[in-house]
Amino acid sequence: MAELAGRLDCSVVGEGTTRISGVCALSPGQPGHIGFLANPTYRRLLGHTEAAAVVLTEADAPSSPVPALVASNPHLVFARLAELFASPRCARPGIHATAVVDATARVHSGAEIGSHCVIEADAEIGDAVVLGPHCVVAASARIGAQSRLVARVFIGVGVTMGARCVIHPGAVIGADGFGFARDGVRWVKVPQLGTVRIGDDVEIGANTTVDRGALDDTVLDEGVKLDNQIQIGHNVRIGAHTAIAACTGISGSTVIGRRCMIAGGVGMSGHLQIADDVVITGMTMVTHSLHAAGVYSSGLPVDDNRRWQRNVARFRHLDTLAGRVRRLERGPTAGVVPAADEEGSDA
Repeated sequence: MAELAGRLDCSVVGEGTTRISGVCALSPGQPGHIGFLANPTYRRLLGHTEAAAVVLTEADAPSSPVPALVASNPHLVFARLAELFASPRCARPGIHATAVVDATARVHSGAEIGSHCVIEADAEIGDAVVLGPHCVVAASARIGAQSRLVARVFIGVGVTMGARCVIHPGAVIGADGFGFARDGVRWVKVPQLGTVRIGDDVEIGANTTVDRGALDDTVLDEGVKLDNQIQIGHNVRIGAHTAIAACTGISGSTVIGRRCMIAGGVGMSGHLQIADDVVITGMTMVTHSLHAAGVYSSGLPVDDNRRWQRNVARFRHLDTLAGRVRRLERGPTAGVVPAADEEGSDA
């Protein structure tokens, strides 16, 4: 414990010679391992943990029945603890016999190319890169050193990826964006001539798609974290260290700032500007630009079904009610209110 405290800049409460061999959940815990308490919701579990130690805040330290590392951000300290005990997946240099590698591709001798991978012409694979089974790296794409494509990942033509990126199974990076022009009753495809540029230390979740740009590139800056099943439209730009949770959809040409946090199920219209340090809560529909940092929400939380049905019925009358309120506010000398105004057309 004392050694961990020194590495992680924490203080120890209790026996500093306690030995730790791994990490665990707070409940039920595991002998010889260390858990963490960050969410007050789980404070009731602390007194019953079987862990050898915990990471927690100074306020919770007096309640701990076991030695503790005291930190202002227990979740962050626990993440760094987990890194110390984790066994990272390192590259095992070589190209599997079933892989297909174009003669003009440049594969570093320290890279691992798994079974049934395809690497097309002029692609470049950096040092210590791991391509899991069935990955495709299209022509002229670049994969930076120590990046890992777990399995069944598609990297499109000309996509560039920085160092230490992780792309989870089923992700598609650099497919065509959704670009079509109307010709009467028909749609004419607009060629998608841009590509995707990804910075260092980006992580992209399973079955997430990042479309290539129409003319300019789609860009994910360094440290961006994308969850599973996210759709990123063409020419979107996402600023450094922004995190986006699952099932979010971002329409084309929207620009998202740095250090934003976007919760699950958010929908964004296209061509918007989102400022730095914006937080958007779950299931929010963003239809206009957000020019200032802060927390933004829309939508209604779950409710009893009968009450929800009554409220839905009332929603239909809001426009009429708004017209009546305006008429009352104008007073008896306001004259006759036009029918269109009564219906709230200028609400």
